[in-house]
Amino acid sequence: RRLKRKGRVRGRISGTADMPRVSIYKSNRYLIIQAIDDTKGHTLVHLNTAHIENKLPSNIEGAKKAGQIFAEKLKEANIEKIAFDRNGYKYHGVVAAFADTLRENGIKL
Repeated sequence: RRLKRKGRVRGRISGTADMPRVSIYKSNRYLIIQAIDDTKGHTLVHLNTAHIENKLPSNIEGAKKAGQIFAEKLKEANIEKIAFDRNGYKYHGVVAAFADTLRENGIKL
C-alpha cells in the first residue's frame, strides 16, 4: 500500500537545484532524509540519524531534532524552499513532526 502511495506522490513531485525534493525514509530505528535534485540525479544534502553522535531514534522527538539539524544543513547549502516527498507515508506522527520542524526553522515547504 505504501509503495502505491509513493508512486502517486512521486508522479507529482520533482526537485530542481533551486527547490530540491526532500525525501524521508523511516525504519523502526532510524530516519534517512535526502534533498535531491532530480534534474541531475544528485543528492544535495543528506542526514542519517544512525550516523549522528547520539543516534536519534525514529520517534517524534527524534524527528524534531533531525528536522533542526537538517534545516541547518539546508541553510548552509543556501536552500530555503523545498518540495516535501513523504515517500508514501501518511502525513502524521514522525513525518508531520519533521515537516513542522522544518517550517519552524525557516524552510518553506
